[in-house]
Amino acid sequence: MEKSAKIYIAGHKGMVGSAIHRKLQERGYFNYVLKSHGELDLTNQQAVEDFFMQERPEYVFLAAARVGGIAANMAEPVEFLLENLQIQCNVIKSAYQQQVKKLMFLGSSCIYPKDAPQPLKEEYLMTGLLEPTNEGYAVAKIAGLKLCEYYRRQYGADFISVMPCNLYGYYDNFDPEKSHIVPALIRKFHEAKRKGEKSVTVWGTGEAYRELLFAEEMADACVYLMERYSGEFVNIGCGRDYTVMEIAQAVRKVVGYEGEIRTDPGKPEGMQRKVVDTGRLTRLGWTPRYTLEEGLAMTYQWYKENCL
Repeated sequence: MEKSAKIYIAGHKGMVGSAIHRKLQERGYFNYVLKSHGELDLTNQQAVEDFFMQERPEYVFLAAARVGGIAANMAEPVEFLLENLQIQCNVIKSAYQQQVKKLMFLGSSCIYPKDAPQPLKEEYLMTGLLEPTNEGYAVAKIAGLKLCEYYRRQYGADFISVMPCNLYGYYDNFDPEKSHIVPALIRKFHEAKRKGEKSVTVWGTGEAYRELLFAEEMADACVYLMERYSGEFVNIGCGRDYTVMEIAQAVRKVVGYEGEIRTDPGKPEGMQRKVVDTGRLTRLGWTPRYTLEEGLAMTYQWYKENCL
């Protein structure tokens, strides 16, 4: 990409989109077209077509999505499937129609079958049943990456996809009912510390595993691939995972909470294990730099400065 290339980041105010924006700025890119949800509703096909026709971006990062944790996915599968399909189809189709040079679609590791071998290799896609708790979201993300694959195969479009593991970081959603594991735990432990509560309860047994990647690292990988890769979709992760209890203990240490951690086995905990195989990404020359503790500490600091 030329440093002056016109770049559209769909979802630039979200956790991943804002991280991509910061990373591009660090790399010297300066020509952006950015629209908030209030300025451009990506579920509105005509509005998206008009936007692309008027602005004609050269490069697109499709980071906009309806996202949420287990509770939100289970409660609103229609919205998670429908809205994500609308966003993806509108942006990808318009990007092709307006001859965008390159597009990157951001998916999720939930696309893989719930019983697939670990670590999750790219070739395991569509080889079994999905995890029921986030099936709607997963189906939408599979459709997005397949649409990019088909545009590449049928029309030669340079549309690529990346599938990250669980992400956390600045501008995450810290709503206790709709957030993912890290922001939910940060808020729980912070509130418990502030109120002097003796214990914090985590959903499930605490024995499920999760792979976590700091969103700033995800953004670095995305820009790295956008600058030098074309081809099949690529997993993005750190290559190792932690039990939910280990994650909770790490967050407790960062927050400085000294109470007890309890589990609630009656609550859903999703897939028992979900770690992506990062061999393809590593062979392309990218590896993460931050430890889990470093990423959690920076995220908690941001939370205290911006959410309280």
